[in-house]
Amino acid sequence: MKTGIVRRLFLGAALALPMLGGAAVAQADGEHFVFVSHSPDSDSWWNVIKNSLKDAEKDFGVKVDFRNPPNGDLADMARIIEQATAQKPAGIISTIADYSVLEGPLKAAMAKGIPVITVNSGTAAESKKLGALMHIGQPEYDAGKGAGERAKAAGVTKFLCVNHYITNNASVERCQGYADGLGVKLGDQMVDSGMDPTDVYNRVKAYLTSHPDTDGILTLGPNSADPVIKLLKDTKSASKYKSFISFDLDADISNAIKDGTMESAIDQQPYLQGYLSVAFLVKYVRLGVIPANNVNTGPGFVTKANIGLVEKYAGEYR
Repeated sequence: MKTGIVRRLFLGAALALPMLGGAAVAQADGEHFVFVSHSPDSDSWWNVIKNSLKDAEKDFGVKVDFRNPPNGDLADMARIIEQATAQKPAGIISTIADYSVLEGPLKAAMAKGIPVITVNSGTAAESKKLGALMHIGQPEYDAGKGAGERAKAAGVTKFLCVNHYITNNASVERCQGYADGLGVKLGDQMVDSGMDPTDVYNRVKAYLTSHPDTDGILTLGPNSADPVIKLLKDTKSASKYKSFISFDLDADISNAIKDGTMESAIDQQPYLQGYLSVAFLVKYVRLGVIPANNVNTGPGFVTKANIGLVEKYAGEYR
């Protein structure tokens, strides 16, 4: 979705607010919000969300700080939430990378009267258990299952799920959903690849060498997809796999879809996760209104048939 469509939608809604006492509802510009991600500095996928936050800042006249643990350490993420709470922002937006680690800090923030919206990682059930206002993101198990069903239709029977952030429960849900979509056991078909591109490349190469009957590959984002794309091109083995699907988008994934190396990518529309979370918090803080339901921003499948509609914005808004 183009940014202008989303922005016009909310700006138009703001202009359409009812008149109270003959005057428009007050707009208290200048609020400060904090968006806390589990992502390490090296994960460029989050640039899309950072772009959406900049747009939201401009559109709503607020300040949004994006904070994350530089190395992806979740204990560090918990401390970042505690530090943000101490600053008493108008609201906090946070991923739920690990419920057990983040439950305490997020509940403590809400206990101090700071509204919280959860996004991206985690589930709607975990968000509700925390007491957050809502969850905005992609049902990860369902997305994985959809990918598995596509792979089954392509004839896949043995697969590899390349998990570059295995400590995050959402990643395992993706792999499990894929296995269930195929109708097989997950078993040892999920590999902890780590995030270092060289490690991903070598661990996937080792797995595929020792499991030559593998005919399907699922990667969970650019961190794992890009090295696997390189591996398949280096070894000229892309045609061996009946289905290669990845979560998320970047330039390498877009090119792999176009040249046939990859069958499709699952787009969770991260721009909406950032922009809508700010928009909803702003309206909640200013007007006390919030949607009654969670928002599913994905999954949507990007294939060779529709890549032209989204590749222009890959890595920036898609």
